[in-house]
Amino acid sequence: MFTSSSHLSPIKLPSPKEAHFWYVKPNEVKSEALLKQYMEILSPTEKENVLLLGGDEHKKTALVARALVRTTIARYQIDSHADPRSLKFRKSIHGKPEVEWQHIDHWESPPLHFNISHTNSLVACGVTADSPIGIDVEEKQRTVTNNILNLARRYFSQNEYEFLNSINDSQLRHQEFIKLWTLKEAYVKALGVGFSGAPFKTFSVRFENSARGSPHLSLNSSYKAFDITVDDYRDNRQKIPSNWQFALIELDGSHYAAICTKKDCPKTAGEVSDPMKMKVWKTVPFVEDVCVSGTDAVAEVNGLA
Repeated sequence: MFTSSSHLSPIKLPSPKEAHFWYVKPNEVKSEALLKQYMEILSPTEKENVLLLGGDEHKKTALVARALVRTTIARYQIDSHADPRSLKFRKSIHGKPEVEWQHIDHWESPPLHFNISHTNSLVACGVTADSPIGIDVEEKQRTVTNNILNLARRYFSQNEYEFLNSINDSQLRHQEFIKLWTLKEAYVKALGVGFSGAPFKTFSVRFENSARGSPHLSLNSSYKAFDITVDDYRDNRQKIPSNWQFALIELDGSHYAAICTKKDCPKTAGEVSDPMKMKVWKTVPFVEDVCVSGTDAVAEVNGLA
């Protein structure tokens, strides 16, 4: 039975301009005893929400997701020796989950921000210090039941639609659609205003290459786009300063993951952003943690140092 956070390797908070990314594949969690252990660290409300879900696969994914959030955040509470079970959460006015830190004498709560995303085949949690974060993960081969161009016309900006429409190869169009969707989800989640506050059509994601100075999404596979930026026109159709930073990676050759964090100051015209620093761990909470940064498990698509 789980008794303390000593089973979790302690981790220092990310440095400035750095993000930590933890992920787990639910199908690799096979032990019923381990799943029971995960259930034990959930709050009564979380347990109820998991058990109310239909289908064993959905229940397992939700359970692993909540366990990943609790065990990940507990790693960063070295001074207070936080038990994952003791963590409390609240939602912002727009529904973004936050840690509700307990007030303890002579202890200052950490400047920790987190965000979670999952598919049935992968669950991820991103962590930053002093900077909002949004993440999204999607299967590269995710089935899109509707016509991609129809979806893009309905949900994406005109520039993004025209970009996808210019791609003749259906597989490549599907791949670029998934990338765009993942990046846009991460941006909205980082903003923390909800999808009604930042509809997909009100902003455009762009891949820029510093050598070519291209302001457009790029299909050229001979180089990797260095910078990912967003043009946001939500404020009375006036462009909002680009003070958000992105990274796009492949995980295990099967998933795209997008990470969006807030920068200290907006990027000026012609300025190239410093790449995001990131550490990536593949984990099975309470069993194994493997830092996979710099390995074949993590492939840079855009935006990483």
